[in-house]
Amino acid sequence: MTVIVGLVRKNRVHLGADSAGVSGLQLTVRADPKTFRNGPYVMGFTTSFRMGQLLRYAFQPSPPPPTGDLHGFMVTTWTDALRTCLKDGGWARRDSEQEQAGTFLVGVQGKLFSVWDDYQVAEHADGYAAVGCGDELALGALHATAHLGMAPRARLTAALAAAEHHSAGVTGPYTYASTPKQ
Repeated sequence: MTVIVGLVRKNRVHLGADSAGVSGLQLTVRADPKTFRNGPYVMGFTTSFRMGQLLRYAFQPSPPPPTGDLHGFMVTTWTDALRTCLKDGGWARRDSEQEQAGTFLVGVQGKLFSVWDDYQVAEHADGYAAVGCGDELALGALHATAHLGMAPRARLTAALAAAEHHSAGVTGPYTYASTPKQ
């Protein structure tokens, strides 16, 4: 239960997240953010705070290649390191002989990706994405603001606010993180 939103602007990836920790009908406002930088990567997670902690503190991904097939690198080398980190941290699980993890957004080199629980890596052609229980509400706001000339944080805030207003699993305060300036 959460919403993570991301967008690409001027070769930088910007992410925003809510602060909800939800279990059943219990809502806890978490102080530990769901968005952060890990080297040249920016990440924002849903699914599990444990998975997010491993992504933030234990995952040591290789730097992306300076040129070439970034998507191919993310699908192979990067995801292999991710799988190892999550297994070593006790988070990855197996179901019917298939590995499963969680869902999160990751940005690097001006590209925005979603990583799904089956380790599928999706690159977003629209230049924006959202994951979590408020994703459809946030996507509507990101689409509606795409051509308004708004600053990245203003667009992310509008998307987060739309999700918070209409989803019981989303609450502020909001946190933000961006890829480093190049």
